[in-house]
Amino acid sequence: MSVKYNFEYEQKIKVGFVGCGGHSFRNIYPTFQYAPVELVAVCDFDRKRAEIYKSFFGAQRFYDNYLEMLKNEKLDAVFVVTNYDNAIPRYPKIAIDAMKSGCHVWIEKPPASSVNEVQQMMEISENTGKYVMIGFKKVFFTAIMKTKEIISSEEFGKPSSIYVRYPQGLPEFKDRNDPHKMLGFLDHIGHPGSILHYLMGKMQTIYFERETNNGGTIAVITFANGGIGCLHLASGQSGTSPLERLEVIGNGCNVVVENGAKLTYYRRGGRGEGGYGRSGSYIGEDKSAPIYWEPEFSLGQLYNKGIFMLGYANEIMYFSECVLNNKPPDKSNLETALEITKLYEAYKNLEGLKIKIN
Repeated sequence: MSVKYNFEYEQKIKVGFVGCGGHSFRNIYPTFQYAPVELVAVCDFDRKRAEIYKSFFGAQRFYDNYLEMLKNEKLDAVFVVTNYDNAIPRYPKIAIDAMKSGCHVWIEKPPASSVNEVQQMMEISENTGKYVMIGFKKVFFTAIMKTKEIISSEEFGKPSSIYVRYPQGLPEFKDRNDPHKMLGFLDHIGHPGSILHYLMGKMQTIYFERETNNGGTIAVITFANGGIGCLHLASGQSGTSPLERLEVIGNGCNVVVENGAKLTYYRRGGRGEGGYGRSGSYIGEDKSAPIYWEPEFSLGQLYNKGIFMLGYANEIMYFSECVLNNKPPDKSNLETALEITKLYEAYKNLEGLKIKIN
């Protein structure tokens, strides 16, 4: 993938930005260096902060009321990165207001705290013709996008099972309808959930059990494509260990992603010749040897920058190109948000039950 710099684009979309916090400062605004965007205005409740961001990131104007910004500016799209309102995401209301004003919208995760809120955004999107994309960055990881390419190949065969490990605890059942107690779970379930949905499609059922020491869970998930999966929310793992792990099994092939960056593709094949009891070498044929990718972490390449390796630049470039070409996003969209929010709501049930998702 060859990346353009912002100044090299002949056409750009005019955008506004709602939110001037630390996350957007580190990870979202900097991606505009590589996307076809013209930052027209920024907005934050803290007017002084908005003025600082306006100068720092080269916007033309700043606001402390996003409705005023939507009214005064002629924007193609709006980016939204905000905090919570009493432990509930602000995104549904802002996204709906932006769509009604004629803008496409990119919002950070979590997109909503309920299926109903996502459905409301979907209804407005259909009525206005404006679309919403959500910052499920995991599906824009370089290694995860390559995994999708591999498992979609004829050689790999139909993906039959998947394992995802991610460090996250689930509160006790009595606390699962308390948005303050569920805030961390809501904030993070989109990470493994988006990988599951991106690689395997719609989930049908889930059954999970919870351990009482750290609140970790292990879930068995069935998918509409006939596959099965295991989501291991490994609360309690060391902060020095690799954060996450992914494995997808096909037909005689499997692919593994460790720590979001190290990808190994085990192609169909075997070890040395001779058969069991007679093979003197564990080395098989080169044509079936595993393929391995990992960043070299040495050169000043874009792929070594966190905003690329962690998907931020990829998702912002993708959304901006969608707006520029008037093409709705086919991933990380409201349909994705709906499925992940269904998964979140499923985990609010008592453990030990088989729960229907779709």
